[in-house]
Amino acid sequence: MNRTRTNDRFARTRSGGFGRRPAAVQGEFALPETKTPALPAVEVFADLGMPGALLAALGSQGVTVPFPIQAATLPNTLAGRDVLGRGRTGSGKTLAFGLALLARTAGQRAEARQPLGLVLVPTRELAQQVTDALAPYARSVKLRLATVVGGMPIGRQASMVRGGAEIVVATPGRLKDLIDRGDCRLDQVSITVLDEADQMADMGFMPQVTELLDQVRPEGQRMLFSATLDRNVDLLVRRYLTDPVVHSVDPSAGAVTTMEHHVLHVHGTDKQTATTQIAARDGRVIMFLDTKHAVDRLTEHLLNSGVRAAALHGGKSQPQRTRTLTQFKTGHVNVLVATNVAARGIHVDHLDLVVNVDPPTDHKDYLHRGGRTARAGESGSVVTLVTPDQRRGMTRLMAAAGIVPQTTQVRTGGDALRRITGAQAPSGIPVVITTPVAERPKRRGTAARGRGRAVPAARRAPVREQSVAGAAA
Repeated sequence: MNRTRTNDRFARTRSGGFGRRPAAVQGEFALPETKTPALPAVEVFADLGMPGALLAALGSQGVTVPFPIQAATLPNTLAGRDVLGRGRTGSGKTLAFGLALLARTAGQRAEARQPLGLVLVPTRELAQQVTDALAPYARSVKLRLATVVGGMPIGRQASMVRGGAEIVVATPGRLKDLIDRGDCRLDQVSITVLDEADQMADMGFMPQVTELLDQVRPEGQRMLFSATLDRNVDLLVRRYLTDPVVHSVDPSAGAVTTMEHHVLHVHGTDKQTATTQIAARDGRVIMFLDTKHAVDRLTEHLLNSGVRAAALHGGKSQPQRTRTLTQFKTGHVNVLVATNVAARGIHVDHLDLVVNVDPPTDHKDYLHRGGRTARAGESGSVVTLVTPDQRRGMTRLMAAAGIVPQTTQVRTGGDALRRITGAQAPSGIPVVITTPVAERPKRRGTAARGRGRAVPAARRAPVREQSVAGAAA
């Protein structure tokens, strides 16, 4: 309720508007009409006026044909237009804004503490994913990226920004910390991107986001991309976007033709056994639960049952979360048991199954959980386990999401459960997930303190290379 009053207050303080609006989709605000016609979409990246080094980097990565949201928005963002883009997770939003950001910043050098471009995201995981996706292209045009997120040492992040990073990818809270410390200023930021703005609003970041946006260059370019555009984002659109090009890849309901949606009716007494059999399938799976305690309990149960599983939730430190994601992506573990912390910003290639062990309470959570599969044109399934007392609520949630699922009554060990999920009996032999211990490089200051031998130059070189790579990424 407070959030609604806040939006109304900002709406009253802004004069003008975007004229007559089309009817809003249920749960969303009416999208603004574009006054200035948008430039036509392109068919290949080569048709865009991007630096040759950037096009070469795309080619070396095997990326030649843009996804629809990239084809539609890049001609306009490269021309400096504001953009409001809606596209499901996995639709290519990161390169849609990232290529324009890099192309328009290329050739410039940032002064100390004064980045030229800013990408705001809601979570650490999404920040890291954006950085990883943009890093090879940023290197191609000699731009420096800095990732600024909570849960990691602030000193190194401050050093990277003080050293002159052209592009900062940040969560709102940590960026505000750096500004308050005097380590960062935003008055030279001419291009600002908001990625997954609706989640920032849902997480209570709106005051911080608006405070940060008020500090960037007022005449600068703004791009807002999200998988859903509910009314909480209306504040940002009305206050900060000027005659934006509006593009929606597909309905907010996430109508993905390569994704199947299954609601499996299970009896409460069968639910844990069904969950364990699904986890024991051949192939990887993400399983979502509501609480971190439930995640920890299920993970322990799966390990004791012989399933290679790992837990991911907000109670884990950032190094633990990063290590867990790496283990899952590399196949060291087959099952990622997670809370909604993993529902956005995590991309895993060839993941074909997501299971809602606990049904989500909000249709947006359902869409973003499911968005971990069927990404970039691949196929996948979203399975939700529903007990009798949850059926009515799940029906309402699916209606709000605009999805008509396949509903099946299943039992443990049954053909239907096996056919839909690949479920099978676990080995029953407990497993322990071990983490390789990386050898720590010796401190360079050892010889200076007069203890031990001086470290040879050949052994010092990797330390310097790590520092350069860290600053670039």
